[in-house]
Amino acid sequence: MKAILLIDHGSTRAEANDMLERMADVVQHVVGHAVLVRYAHMELAEPTIAQGFANCVRAGATEVIAFPYMLSPGKHVVRDIPRLVGDAAAKHPAVAYRITEPFGLDEKLAEVVATRAGLITG
Repeated sequence: MKAILLIDHGSTRAEANDMLERMADVVQHVVGHAVLVRYAHMELAEPTIAQGFANCVRAGATEVIAFPYMLSPGKHVVRDIPRLVGDAAAKHPAVAYRITEPFGLDEKLAEVVATRAGLITG
């Protein structure tokens, strides 16, 4: 079974961390129950990436797709997240994993910006 592990930076603000958990619920609704969706924070909050990866494995994942819930390929996306995911994956050698690109440039994100600016209405 595949799992998507959403990974953000993590925050000292509970409201910010709770948002990723809610987004995991939204993604779960979108992909259905054939794919597991879990979340983790790179630092400052739990679940950590190691805990999130282990949560995926405990729930039956045989492949974990780590998604950096970040806009651009900065140092966390390029260096820190791959290292932390690799460390977590090493504890589960039977589980395949890969790391996606961050959000980057996408027309759907531009639509969100335009909607939030009040230029597009639903």
